[in-house]
Amino acid sequence: MGPLPDVAEGGLSAPRIGIAGISIESSTFSPHVSGDEAFTIRTGADLIGYYPFLDEGRELREAATWVPLHHGRSLPGGAVDPATYQRMKTAILDAIRAEGPFDGFFFDIHGAMSVIGMQDAEGDLATAVREALGPDTLISTSMDLHGNVSEVLRDQVDLLTCYRMAPHEDWLNTKERAVWNLLARLRGEHGADPVRRWPFKAWVPVPVLLPGEKTSTRLEPALSIYAELPGIEAMDGVIDASVWIGYAWADEPRCQAYVVVIGDDQQLIAREAERIARQFWDAREDFVFVAPTATLDGALQKALAPDAARPYVISDSGDNPTAGGAGDVTWTLGELLARPELIDGSHITLVASIFDADAVALAVAAGVGASVTLTAGAQVDDGPRGPLQITGEVFSLTEGDPDAGTQAVIRVGGLHAIITERRKPFHHLEDFRMLGLDPEGADIVVVKIGYLEPELYRLAADWTLALTPGGVDQDLLRLGHHRLQPGVFPFDTDGTPALTAHVSRREESPAC
Repeated sequence: MGPLPDVAEGGLSAPRIGIAGISIESSTFSPHVSGDEAFTIRTGADLIGYYPFLDEGRELREAATWVPLHHGRSLPGGAVDPATYQRMKTAILDAIRAEGPFDGFFFDIHGAMSVIGMQDAEGDLATAVREALGPDTLISTSMDLHGNVSEVLRDQVDLLTCYRMAPHEDWLNTKERAVWNLLARLRGEHGADPVRRWPFKAWVPVPVLLPGEKTSTRLEPALSIYAELPGIEAMDGVIDASVWIGYAWADEPRCQAYVVVIGDDQQLIAREAERIARQFWDAREDFVFVAPTATLDGALQKALAPDAARPYVISDSGDNPTAGGAGDVTWTLGELLARPELIDGSHITLVASIFDADAVALAVAAGVGASVTLTAGAQVDDGPRGPLQITGEVFSLTEGDPDAGTQAVIRVGGLHAIITERRKPFHHLEDFRMLGLDPEGADIVVVKIGYLEPELYRLAADWTLALTPGGVDQDLLRLGHHRLQPGVFPFDTDGTPALTAHVSRREESPAC
């Protein structure tokens, strides 16, 4: 993205733009329920401060009058409590009505929010937001590439874009692109015309649903597919081009891949959307896991081999909290504790993590250096093992983590089990170091994640994606989806989709 275009004749030099949304990725296969406690709510200065590209003095900040309304963001988890969703939705709608009208609206969502009792939560929210805003406001939407673009969502918003990298190193850049597109459109020659400002959208659903760990943009074929998008976006008559992988761990009819190209040249955007959709469909059997996969036992065999590179990282993928897993499944930790070579002191193993506030409280009461026997985990997802009894030494106690709360490390020989007060993903080396642990010096690091985030990826001398059980099991066929659209691969391997673009823009405003 370069500088904003100059304000054209007929464009808006100082549009008034609201900001709001709800962002969570939620598995319908996890028993976890995401309630009020799961969400960080931002309003006012806290909300606009969440976006560094809107800092004082920055070009995008100075190009509009910004009205930050209400935004809720949560770590991935289980489906959202309906009352929690309604409270956030009502707060957004009340703020729109109180602070409007708006020329533009930055709708910051994830795209894979499941709410108990609903099948298209973002579609419901977008419909309500559109009704509150009125027909003339231009809505630009930023999404995760693991979101879903239902017909309802498509029809209620005007501009859509999503991440182009998995892992999501471009998450902030994507939000900036959504805002840049919104401002550029409002500043253009059609900016003041609430009919002609609306672009066309070419939308192609692709009946493929794969886990993110099979669609990393570090590898082919996703690498080449996503590499096409900047070139399409640069074509005359195109505003944006995006590919959504879809969200694999929700059982809803909207869950599949999507290609959306937005612009003013209807034929061009339809052609390019269909071309990318066909490329995606043709490659459906070529997507592979981002790393060698194995059962947990197979991963341990590699990690414990005499010639294994160290530190060896094992991804405990089935209970990955950043994909929607509960984060307290005990199966993997139980298997590790049953291995004599991991608890006899001959290897240093770090295991992150399970959460259990009562277990942490018992460790705190005992104190560092004390021997304890405590039961931990499986309070939310009892999985295949249930609560786990751990006997060991309290290695460290750490208070004050904004996500985890108080954290306890229980050492059993060379194995260090991390127990947290609240759910927390472990993505950074400092997550371990703050607990007195040295990830670089460990032999084995086990973390609940799918593909490795950048710091873990650099840490790993070698690694395996362990296909473990949990609410975000990588083996989708054993999860039991039954509400998907017919023909979605790999659940249905018969038939060939038409992959024809649906080209539309919002109907002419009745106010004009």
